[in-house]
This record gives sequence, C-alpha cells and structure tokens, in this order.
Amino acid sequence: MAAPIQPLADYVVAQQEEAQAKTSSGIYLPEAAKEKPKIAKVLAVGSSVKDIKAGDRIVYGGYSNEDIKIDGKEYMLIKQENIYATVKYEIIEWLKKYFMMMTLVAGF
Repeated sequence: MAAPIQPLADYVVAQQEEAQAKTSSGIYLPEAAKEKPKIAKVLAVGSSVKDIKAGDRIVYGGYSNEDIKIDGKEYMLIKQENIYATVKYEIIEWLKKYFMMMTLVAGF
C-alpha cells in the first residue's frame, strides 16, 4: 500500500498495527482495555532516512509523532530518532507460537 503523503528529511510514514482483540486464552477485550501496540508498518520514508525502507515493521516511541487522517485512514509521521528497531516477521511468529505453547503447558 502506498502512502498518500511523502515524508521529508528524516521522517517515515507508518500505520500502527491493530491491537489484539482477544487474549491468547480466548477472552475478548473491550476497546478500552486494548493496549496500543508500538509496532507499525512503514509505508514511505524521507530522503535522509537510513536503514529503514517501505514495508519494514518498526518499534517506535516518543511523544512527538504526528497522527494524520487522510480519506478515513490513519497514518503517523515518525522521526527516525524515535524508531528503536525493526521487527523480523519470523521472530514475531516464533514468539506467538512459543507463548501459545507455554500457555497450554501451564494449563491456562
């Protein structure tokens, strides 16, 4: 998906991943209880951004991120200094399987 805006300098345009709707044990969470993930998918990068490209999943933080809504879709402008890491899909899937297995072993 292409971003409708092109970031300048050391900014990236990203979309936040959806919060989990239910726990690993199958309990559905109300909207207010969902924790906003700090993981987003990068849609576009500014010309000064290094080591990050469109399509990467990132871990971000900071309070200076700009939230933008265009045509009903929400986007974030994140400065590169507020990006802490990129996330590898294989690791996330492995962690999900690991925690699911541990939940089953623990009997929850």
